[in-house]
Amino acid sequence: MISKSSRHCTVELQALPSRIGQVRRIVSAQLRYWHLDPLIDQAALGVTELLTNVHRHAEPDKMCVVDIELLSDRLTVSVHDHDPRIPAAPAVPDGDLFATSGRGLSLIAAVSDQWGVRPRGETGKTVWFTLAAPPAEEDAPPPPEAAAPVREAHDVHEAHEVHKVHEVHEVHEPLAAPAAAG
Repeated sequence: MISKSSRHCTVELQALPSRIGQVRRIVSAQLRYWHLDPLIDQAALGVTELLTNVHRHAEPDKMCVVDIELLSDRLTVSVHDHDPRIPAAPAVPDGDLFATSGRGLSLIAAVSDQWGVRPRGETGKTVWFTLAAPPAEEDAPPPPEAAAPVREAHDVHEAHEVHKVHEVHEVHEPLAAPAAAG
């Protein structure tokens, strides 16, 4: 479910490795749609780490809900699972600086502005992080047109094919053929 007015997106899934990559792509696409491209890498890394934690540690099941929400100048990414156990605070294990696991929450703490855990009693918990959103560009001019080459029509029959792509979401009508001189 995506609610455009509040800039909120929710994805419910089973945290399996194949689904984690899909959700990462969904989050990236949603942030591009909201013109939050500078936050894509951090948000994708964070959601990957949170979903990996659900996959590795959550009990009794791997079902979870990912929420991304933009409120004012703050993007919040959260993952709710059914395991009521609260994760330990991030720390690098002593003597194991080259460990390949156990760093998820440390990475989230490093790339986010804030992060935390909201216990939800016996129904589980929500682990969340926030990122500062760049200022809205409501008053900015529209982005320049795509740099796709435009070819000239050589006769009246080709003129209907000449057009420029302005944005993926727009539908373009064929250009009108020039009036025949006569």
